[in-house]
Amino acid sequence: MKRSFVAAALFALIAGLAVNVYADLDGFLSNLNIQARADMNGFSVKLGAQFGVPVPQVQGIIRSVEMPADAFMCLQLSQWSKRQPDMVVTTYKANKGKGWGVIAKQLGIKPGSAEFHALKRGDLYFTGAPGEVSSQGKGKGKGKGHNK
Repeated sequence: MKRSFVAAALFALIAGLAVNVYADLDGFLSNLNIQARADMNGFSVKLGAQFGVPVPQVQGIIRSVEMPADAFMCLQLSQWSKRQPDMVVTTYKANKGKGWGVIAKQLGIKPGSAEFHALKRGDLYFTGAPGEVSSQGKGKGKGKGHNK
């Protein structure tokens, strides 16, 4: 009896945490959709500025996805995966019912990476300011850790 109670309590705790994580990403995307609907032109300009994509291309992406927040996610995944936005949109269309984690994996974003964890936590930002993109990554780079 004690074991089943402890197991049920543990399951409820884990399930609650999973719902909270989903609610954070879901909440972020819902808020983004509200912002976009209030000012679609401003939303397009901010997306273009944040991700370095021309506004006409951003508007095309917005037209090709279900919700404006999906356009944000496509551009965010494009930046993280270093893939062209059109390729990300194609991957989105083929996998949209499976969730953003599956789409990220399809694009080569590793489940243990900082980007994947940020995605799962909903730790994303829509500022309209150009984002910093690291071209170096975590590779070995030049030499053995020191300049020669």
